[in-house]
Amino acid sequence: MPFQKLKPAVEKILSNEELSVDHRLEQICDLLKENIPYYDWVGFYFKNADKEELKLRAFAGEPTDHTIIPFGKGICGQVAVSNENFVVPDVKTQNNYIACSINVKAEIVVPLFLNGENIGQIDIDSNTEDPFNIEDERFLEWVNEKVAGVLKSPSA
Repeated sequence: MPFQKLKPAVEKILSNEELSVDHRLEQICDLLKENIPYYDWVGFYFKNADKEELKLRAFAGEPTDHTIIPFGKGICGQVAVSNENFVVPDVKTQNNYIACSINVKAEIVVPLFLNGENIGQIDIDSNTEDPFNIEDERFLEWVNEKVAGVLKSPSA
């Protein structure tokens, strides 16, 4: 499903105030994983209170042992420090990569900002080599902007 066709579905999920924020985040993860063939794992990590670490809040895909990631460690931890998108076409080329599955070949992480502060990120793992492009980045930035709109505060 093309990104433009997914946008109304993302907006519909996020506008459903009858569901908790966490449930809506889980539905976003499910939607992306189910509709984008090369999105094999989709998750949202958020800053863990005042700690210099990220905590997994919602995901779709195989369970991971990496529910807490220190800032600076792995691709997610690096994005928590750099505040910039990180696209990894081949995870084998990264010496600071945290392997979640032997099947993962590529990863994209896009930071999520609330009131100008990097409070979290969306993380996508792919079992396909080099699948991500600028359209993925722009779409995931858009998703994060919409998610930020439903977060009342970093602890929402």
